[in-house]
Amino acid sequence: MSDAPTPGRLADEEHLAVLGYEGKFDRSMSLWANFALGFTYLSPLVGVYSLFATALATGGPPSIWWIVIVACGQMLVALVFGEVVSQYPIHGGIYPWARRLWGRRYAWLAAWVYIWAMIVTITAVSEFGAGFVTSLLGIELTPASTLFIALGLLLLALAINFSGTKWLARIARIGLFAELIGVIGLGLYLLLFQRHHSFSVFFDSMGTEGDGSYVPVFFASALAGLFLFYGFEACGDVAEEVADPASRIPRAMIMTILVGAVSALFSFAGYVLAAPNLEDIVAGKEGDPIPAILEATLGTAGAKVFLCVAILAFISCVLSLQAAASRLLYSFARDGMLPGHRWLSKVSERNKVPTNALIVACTVPALICVLIYFNEGILFSVTSFAILGIYLAFQMVVFASLKQRFQGWRPAGPFSLGKLGIVVNVLALAYGLFAMYLLAKPGESGDFFTDWVVLLGLGVVLISGLAYLFIARPDRLSDAPSGDARHVADEIRRRTGQVSVR
Repeated sequence: MSDAPTPGRLADEEHLAVLGYEGKFDRSMSLWANFALGFTYLSPLVGVYSLFATALATGGPPSIWWIVIVACGQMLVALVFGEVVSQYPIHGGIYPWARRLWGRRYAWLAAWVYIWAMIVTITAVSEFGAGFVTSLLGIELTPASTLFIALGLLLLALAINFSGTKWLARIARIGLFAELIGVIGLGLYLLLFQRHHSFSVFFDSMGTEGDGSYVPVFFASALAGLFLFYGFEACGDVAEEVADPASRIPRAMIMTILVGAVSALFSFAGYVLAAPNLEDIVAGKEGDPIPAILEATLGTAGAKVFLCVAILAFISCVLSLQAAASRLLYSFARDGMLPGHRWLSKVSERNKVPTNALIVACTVPALICVLIYFNEGILFSVTSFAILGIYLAFQMVVFASLKQRFQGWRPAGPFSLGKLGIVVNVLALAYGLFAMYLLAKPGESGDFFTDWVVLLGLGVVLISGLAYLFIARPDRLSDAPSGDARHVADEIRRRTGQVSVR
């Protein structure tokens, strides 16, 4: 694809040069492929399936409204990210954005939290995907079968990622198609032909509040949305492999949120309205109700077809997560901020992918899978902090962006919110703090570890990251640009003729 600039715009490689880097990747990813990458990472099929029973048992059918609430909040975050990536269309997403908006130490901590959250998420998706494979093949779900299937999913994703950006894009598009069939297609079928309840059920708590107020119960069910709407940032993780990334990536992130919200609503609503035993699910008597709903509505053959579609979605989700994590590691290492940075920052001459970073993004989740095999109980413990960690990393970028705006920064990329930018930024930060409160709020089970596990997990990551930062001082090993948002914006405007040369 041609890299020729349009009037008032920088060519892709010139834009990259302004940011201090030279192109090493093939820009073979289109807008739709970039959207597919973000959408399959967000994966409403995986999210709804994983959270359906818990959300209903906690807050009943009205918990569906959290999908709408969180989608609106995350759209604000995506708009902020859109302006940032439009000025900084470089690999790594969260890390380079935080670095260029604030500084090296700040970015190091944001990336440390985010990379561990991503690695744990890769592990969790691989583990959950094993259940679909065993159901399809009629294999008993045991710790051993879960381990081998999870490792198989990780290795399959690694092999596809090794083949290059074009294959990553192809499989992401297949995953997108599988997701749309599995969530919108199935959701519509259930809504139109298998409905056992009226739409008024979404305003019926079905007794989940007990003798008290429904408000705290509704807030407790927020995970129905909070655990679903992230992954759109992955569109920016592969920025240097996208043609015209400064304008296409913001659009891809917005599309990911919009289509993800519609898909999740159709899917969640379809399962609720088609559930023949909804009262039992809300009462917590059904730990994994979706297979029974599918069997009752689609029959055995139809349920098997859905399992095939779901497995495609899980493979694509692991693939997208692995690709995003490897680009973050590459970006981190390219700036000399990690041990072994020269090895991690190597790019394959043949396939133009960061192969060594991909190996790490596969190996570490595989090792965690082995640990889970020996102690199944730690799966919840190691994944509990992941969502809070991702939200924290997001809000570090949102806060850094707001700080720069108050200091006079006006984003210079082709995607711009204009005067509304600062309003959206403030609202995105307010939403993020609210979401983090909901995620971090200790439970009330009476068991210390169960109630505080989310904060404990995040605390371990933060303390270890801060200890390494202040002992090893990786920030001193890097002379890559940082904290230059206003300077870069001025330079882009100068080169595109938007301002006169000073």
